[in-house]
Amino acid sequence: MVDVIVTGKRKTAIAKALIRPGIGRVFINGRPLETIPIEQVRERILEPLNVIPETLRHKVDIFVKVSGGGFMGQADACRIAIGRALVKFTGSEEIKRLLMDYDRTILSGDPRRKEPKKFGGPGARRRFQKSYR
Repeated sequence: MVDVIVTGKRKTAIAKALIRPGIGRVFINGRPLETIPIEQVRERILEPLNVIPETLRHKVDIFVKVSGGGFMGQADACRIAIGRALVKFTGSEEIKRLLMDYDRTILSGDPRRKEPKKFGGPGARRRFQKSYR
């Protein structure tokens, strides 16, 4: 088996995952996943690994570099990159089907983006208040 490099995006966060044969370790920006302080983020990143069979999970090491966005956007970008990397690494339709049945966004991502600001107000939809006194 050969190393596989795959990217994942969420909002403005971009993650690149390298997957290679190993013992089941996951590193985010060079740090072990266990050192991430927010449990919800750790669980979000591990979702693709929890869905696949236990035997495959302990046969690969995953190294993810992520930048941009906030911490949840980065977590989702890592999740997408890991899911896509597992499918590409194994070449298995079964793994792809398992991930798609669990949650479609693990492989496809979410196309929603921030609506751009317009004139006449402080944001995309909100307008400045009027006062006649």
